[in-house]
Amino acid sequence: MFTRLYALPTEKLSVFLFGPRGTGKTTWLKDQIAAEVYIDLLKSDEFIRFSSRPASIEEIIPPGYKDWVVIDEIQRVPALLHEVHRLIEAKKYRFILTGSSARSLRKKGVNLLAGRAVTSHLYPMTAMELKDSFSLERAVRYGHLPTVCTDMNENEYKAYLSSYVQTYIQQEVLQEGLTRNIGAFARFLETASFSHGSVINYSEVAREVGQHRKVVESYFSILEDLLLGWMLPVFRKRAKRNMSVHPKFYFFDTGIYQILRPRGPLDSYSEISGAAIEGLLIQEIRACNEYYLSGYELFYWRTSTNIEVDLVLYGEHGLKAFEVKHADHIRDRDLRGLETFGFDYPEAQLYLIYRGTRKEYHGRITVLPITWALTHMPELLAPEPLQNTVSDSAVSDPVN
Repeated sequence: MFTRLYALPTEKLSVFLFGPRGTGKTTWLKDQIAAEVYIDLLKSDEFIRFSSRPASIEEIIPPGYKDWVVIDEIQRVPALLHEVHRLIEAKKYRFILTGSSARSLRKKGVNLLAGRAVTSHLYPMTAMELKDSFSLERAVRYGHLPTVCTDMNENEYKAYLSSYVQTYIQQEVLQEGLTRNIGAFARFLETASFSHGSVINYSEVAREVGQHRKVVESYFSILEDLLLGWMLPVFRKRAKRNMSVHPKFYFFDTGIYQILRPRGPLDSYSEISGAAIEGLLIQEIRACNEYYLSGYELFYWRTSTNIEVDLVLYGEHGLKAFEVKHADHIRDRDLRGLETFGFDYPEAQLYLIYRGTRKEYHGRITVLPITWALTHMPELLAPEPLQNTVSDSAVSDPVN
């Protein structure tokens, strides 16, 4: 059993806890919250009862009840939110509501308690949570869903991840009526795996899937709604160059990307693993940024001339830029994106993450082994730079 970094953001207000299926929301609730009133909407009898009579929720809460009321999988009966809202106002009850997506609930026309609940998220496991059980090779190949972080053989890993994708298609996409053409959506998932860690070209994906561009855009929106994927926007604050305008796309977990990504004689190991290792670092920074209350916004940086930095963190604690390389050694050209970003933003902390084993220092750029980065997230996200050896005045524009 692993101790999760997630903690309730408040004890006084109600809480939404969102996350994809299989990230451990229910397990965390049962381990951490002693709730006398617990409604599991995955159970058929409870789903039927509260679907037909949402107001009956008040009948199962004891008078004067002061502890948490838990409703698991709230998106299955969105009408319950109206009753929850009423009970918060009238009875001052506190609720923990889990679900697969806030966006899905909004699209169904229900309110999200109008500021009376705090929204939080549970992500896949992190290296910080796994501690000595963390394996970089396993994480890159199979991701960090909690079930995958147990002892399995290769066939069991693949079987679980394949089943996970199929279950999502059947229980979320099909049952929710998000698309009528499940075959086209399944083909889209496979094609979308080529976009993991890349700037989205909707027209190209549409050609591969054999669907109109608008349909493909709606498919990407479905992935976002279900928290299966997310978009990383371009960093454009005080831009000094012409910048890209399209976001990058990532599946929420590296293992999902790996199981969807087709393999053939023309697919190189480095190409597939490079996107996987980049996605792994970014998914863990995304999780720890919320768990540690670091407050950064996440971006990437890419000029119109294709000079790129994989990840930019921007917030009151500073500006940090990260480049991820699937390599054991660093070449001068690997530094170019960070050098260019550092010239435009002299206040930025610059980090290159690679698969080597030694820390290195190249001017303002700190080079870190990825295993160190993943297992030292508090230091990586802290406002203080890990090192600062070169003054800003010594840096020239690397593009010129």
